[in-house]
Amino acid sequence: MGLSVTISAADARDAEHILKLQYLCYQSEAELYGDWSIEPLTQTLDELRAELDEGHGLVARLGDEVVASVRARLDEDGTVRIAKLIVHPRMRRHGLGGRLLDGIERHFGADAALAEASAKRFQLFTGHRSDGNLRLYRSRGYAQVGTREVGPRLTLVTLEKAA
Repeated sequence: MGLSVTISAADARDAEHILKLQYLCYQSEAELYGDWSIEPLTQTLDELRAELDEGHGLVARLGDEVVASVRARLDEDGTVRIAKLIVHPRMRRHGLGGRLLDGIERHFGADAALAEASAKRFQLFTGHRSDGNLRLYRSRGYAQVGTREVGPRLTLVTLEKAA
């Protein structure tokens, strides 16, 4: 193929591509937990656009195709809430998830040029059976700080690391 993956800031023009990729990527999570009503599968395009406006998103492209994405926002308390890290199924296990996490951490990190505030910690969550996600996050220095049962089949695991 000869194309390399590039990572850049996401904007409103990427929203539709991100939403389609999100729907594809969360099918396996929905199947794992037997719940197709999870928020990433019911999110609207307007809601996704609002997330991009309120925070910062990244996309990874292979040529013109969006093959991975992540979104995050900085809270008033200095916590960067990382959400919806997605990688196209055919592109998994090639380091894209880690590259996107690194990019978000750099964007909100101590040396970021944010006028108002900088990150004190990074936080994200995933399902308790999502072994690949848990392995990735732990390998990047995230440690479990809590769990929350959201249904009979799903417990969310919250992980965090210092900025």
